Amino acid sequence: MVLATESHPPKDTTPICWLLLTTLPVNSFDEAVQCIRWYSFRWLIERYHYVLKSGCHLEQLQLETRERIECALATYSIVAWRLLWLTYQARSSPDTPCDTVLQTHEWQALYCTIHSQPIPPQQPPSLRQAVGWIAQLGGFLGRKHDGEPGVKTIWRGWQRLQDIAATWQLLHS
Repeated sequence: MVLATESHPPKDTTPICWLLLTTLPVNSFDEAVQCIRWYSFRWLIERYHYVLKSGCHLEQLQLETRERIECALATYSIVAWRLLWLTYQARSSPDTPCDTVLQTHEWQALYCTIHSQPIPPQQPPSLRQAVGWIAQLGGFLGRKHDGEPGVKTIWRGWQRLQDIAATWQLLHS
């Protein structure tokens, strides 16, 4: 067992108090810290599985053979990772230009589709703007009280963007 308590929490918050049960040997402070560090990633792992299950609808595929399930899981694992990464990059580095994540034809097609304009700007928009527009393609309304877009709307928008970007690339090659 590892007991982790927060000794100096931020004001007006409840201090963290985790009692972790582990099968790993914990014989030193460093080993206890490692267990706590791994546990701190639990929410991210849960979000990843949520994206696989609810965002990618992996369970709805109803595949019958092990080989097909393995192939689908391999493919959708990459998709789920990318969606989760894109979502959190837009939140943690919102002012980064979107061309660090999107290819030129993707962000140009996205911009022109959202703004109903035939010519994109010279400079790419921010990552936060681009992810918001991708979510908009997926049905996100973006009202003041809606908060940040989630992975489901980003996934739906991403699928639409890939079709739009492929058409854009054909027309502008």
